Amino acid sequence: MQPDNSVAERIRQDLSGKSVVLYMKGSPVFPQCGFSAAVVQILTDLGVQFSGIDVLTDPSLREGVKLFSDWPTIPQLYVKGEFVGGCDIVREMHASGELRQLLKDKGVETAS
Repeated sequence: MQPDNSVAERIRQDLSGKSVVLYMKGSPVFPQCGFSAAVVQILTDLGVQFSGIDVLTDPSLREGVKLFSDWPTIPQLYVKGEFVGGCDIVREMHASGELRQLLKDKGVETAS
């Protein structure tokens, strides 16, 4: 199932203009769930500039992003338009060093 065309287009626009996008509950400054907070903390620890998009403000976006990625949960991390995963995947990738390597490979600056 595909998201509504206007929602899918909005997601494509979000992803095309930014290197790192996190669809999350709340904002990077005030996450509204522990999973979103965990991914924000990982990105912050890595020194990555990212755009946090609050899905709680728009129910159609909240459901649409799940359809867009074919992933059932929020948060969802995208790097250079490519879906990376949710909280558990991001945690595992961070722990193994794979996330930092992915960011480097995609040309995204991190803190050293």
